[in-house]
Amino acid sequence: MKKADFPYYLTSFLGKYLPGQKNSSPNTIESYATTFKLLLVYCENEKKVKPERLTLSLLTHDLIIGFLDWIEKERKSTISTRNQRMVALYSFFRYVQKEAPENLYEIQKILNIPNKKGPKTIVPFLTGSEMKILLEQPNTETNMGRRDFVILVILYDTAARVQELIDLKNKDIRISNPSVITLTGKGNKTR
Repeated sequence: MKKADFPYYLTSFLGKYLPGQKNSSPNTIESYATTFKLLLVYCENEKKVKPERLTLSLLTHDLIIGFLDWIEKERKSTISTRNQRMVALYSFFRYVQKEAPENLYEIQKILNIPNKKGPKTIVPFLTGSEMKILLEQPNTETNMGRRDFVILVILYDTAARVQELIDLKNKDIRISNPSVITLTGKGNKTR
C-alpha cells in the first residue's frame, strides 16, 4: 500500500502555506478547511476510504467530480457554493503540483475542471424615493433612533458590508472636514 501522503500535504497547505506564504486570512483558511472536511466525509461515506488511508493517487479527476456532484445533490448546495469549494481544491492542487510533481498529470486534469455556470443573480437596489422612505423610519427623537439613522446613512454612503461596519473602530472615523471613514474589508483590504 502506498504511503498516505495526503495528510502531510493537507496539513502543510492549511498550516504553513496559506497563512505563511499566501498570507491568507483566517476566514479563508477556515473556509478551505471546511472544503477538505467535506471531502474527507465524502471519501469515507461514499468511497469507503478512511481519512488516514487517503493518498494523493486516490484523488483523481473522477473522484473530485463525484465530490462536487455530491455537494450539490446530497448536501443541497448551490452552484455558487460548489464553485467556492472548487476554488479551495484548485488552490490545494496548485500547491501540491509543485510539491509532488509525480502526480502532475492527474492534478492537471483536476485543475481543468471548469466552474459550473449558474443563473446570474441581479442585485436589487433601492430607488431614491425608496431610500428616502427607509431613512425616514428611525425615530430620530430617541438615542436608538439616531443610532439606527446613522447606521443606515453610513451603510448607504460608504457601500459598506455589514461586517465592515461592525469592525469599525474610533480611529477609522474622521468627522472633521473632509469626513472620512476607513473600511477594512475582505482580505484585510482597506478602502
